[in-house]
Amino acid sequence: MTRCFWCNDDPLYIAYHDEEWGVPSRDPQHLFEMLLLEGAQAGLSWITVLKKRERYREVLFGFDAERLARMTDAEIEERMRDPGIIRNRLKLQAARKNAQAWLRLDDPVALLWSFVGGAPKINHFSARGDVPAVTAEAEAMSKALKKLGFTFVGPTICYAYMQATGMVMDHTTDCHRYRHLAH
Repeated sequence: MTRCFWCNDDPLYIAYHDEEWGVPSRDPQHLFEMLLLEGAQAGLSWITVLKKRERYREVLFGFDAERLARMTDAEIEERMRDPGIIRNRLKLQAARKNAQAWLRLDDPVALLWSFVGGAPKINHFSARGDVPAVTAEAEAMSKALKKLGFTFVGPTICYAYMQATGMVMDHTTDCHRYRHLAH
């Protein structure tokens, strides 16, 4: 079975690729979780974050934005000692700040999906080199989110987020998921 070039043979990665990546999500809880996880991934490989995802769910209150927005500095320091997550103070502070920004949004789902016109953008890339790291839509999302108070939302992070949550469908044409999601 052919999968996208980035998917290695780790069962966790295969399950993520086959069941979640590129599937359109309008679930606010999932969209919030993925925004924080994509920010945590900055400078690292996605498999690193994926392997720590369950622990992140535990220590970041199940990605409950209201609880996360109230996370204290002491709670951040406690998480800095947890080897089950990426121990980066700026990223943990960003999770709190992003939760606060998220809660200020009237309709986060509509806002996020507005950057692709409200419907998935279906791409038809045949090779690894065809898939961009950044697009104009991702740059616009990044700029808007930063203006709204979000951090760790640069254009590359935003494009990876758009791919992960199905706002754009970037499974390559040789991938077995392409046919299912390119409708």
